[in-house]
Amino acid sequence: MNDENNKEPQDKAVDEEVAREMEGVPEHLRDDGEAADEDNGLEEALAKLKGDLDSAMQDVLYARAETQNVRRRLEKDVQDARNYGATSFARDILSVADNLARALDHVPEELREHEKAKNFIAGIEATQRELEKVFGQNGITRIAAKGIPLDPNQHQAMMEVPTDEAEPGTIVQEMQAGYMIKDRLLRPAMVGVAKKPD
Repeated sequence: MNDENNKEPQDKAVDEEVAREMEGVPEHLRDDGEAADEDNGLEEALAKLKGDLDSAMQDVLYARAETQNVRRRLEKDVQDARNYGATSFARDILSVADNLARALDHVPEELREHEKAKNFIAGIEATQRELEKVFGQNGITRIAAKGIPLDPNQHQAMMEVPTDEAEPGTIVQEMQAGYMIKDRLLRPAMVGVAKKPD
């Protein structure tokens, strides 16, 4: 116990001596040297971690946005494939529809009245109606042409027809029907356009 009692006065003497030596030393330099260095090191590490976290959060946001864009593009591609996947087949089948229409247009009136040919022609007309119904079910529609102004997005002018009966630029003749598939051009209508006579 005597040792402990002797130690206390020594500690007090050392504390007083240190206090005397510290007189005149500015407050910010006193005894905080190590603590200040540690605080600065912690603050720098904390600032670096905050910067890394901000950077990582930004990267995550960019990655989410890119993923969402890719998903939207894929959804659009899938929808386009559904809507327009049969475009090539539809173009090919249009020539069949054209030939069927030409055949019916060239049947003479007297043959339509003939008993044996009447049923045959009725069958061809029924086939044409069925083909038009299938076109409609698949979003294939005929482009309006005769009597309207030329639209270069839907019509292809094949010739100019001199006439006073229609305004210049108006379609007066349709050589081949045009078709749309949904909102896209499948085939332009081939037309003759009115022009002023010479």
